[in-house]
Amino acid sequence: MGQVLGFGQPMGGIIQTAFVVEDVHASIAHFQRDCGAGPFFLLDHFLGPDQFYRGAPSTADVAIAMGFAGHMQIELIQPLDENPSVYRETIEQRGYGFHHFGIACADVDDALAAYEARGYALAFKAAVPTGGSVAYLEGGSAAAPGFVELIPATPGMDAHFTSMWQAAQGWDGTDPVRPFI
Repeated sequence: MGQVLGFGQPMGGIIQTAFVVEDVHASIAHFQRDCGAGPFFLLDHFLGPDQFYRGAPSTADVAIAMGFAGHMQIELIQPLDENPSVYRETIEQRGYGFHHFGIACADVDDALAAYEARGYALAFKAAVPTGGSVAYLEGGSAAAPGFVELIPATPGMDAHFTSMWQAAQGWDGTDPVRPFI
């Protein structure tokens, strides 16, 4: 692992815990009130042109909120439509709740090949604004529910997540929901 990202988590390690939620605003309030996380940064819609779900173009739209509890990023994902997605299938199979762990990767394609060699299968891939594409994997371990998300640890990602983490340092509860930066 070695390298530590600007927000204190290790390259190659878990940097994010994500949940699929019914109401992103209610979930933000829960994580702030009951878990001491925040502030949260909200992206009202995330639907890019380069998203693929199970090999086909994806048209699923989601709201995403991210905040920090210590050095761990909490991601809350609310589906905004009924289109097929890794989020909808989780709700159908297990209901709302835990969805994935995010792993910081220097090279997502290299990491993807290594995970596939261990028995994981690609379920979703999407370009992200901070550079590169994330990949959601499943099936590598019956011991762990949910997906593993490989997150490209680009300089843009590190700066973006670090700025969110910095906002959480000494946060006094003001501006609990902020625009995605």
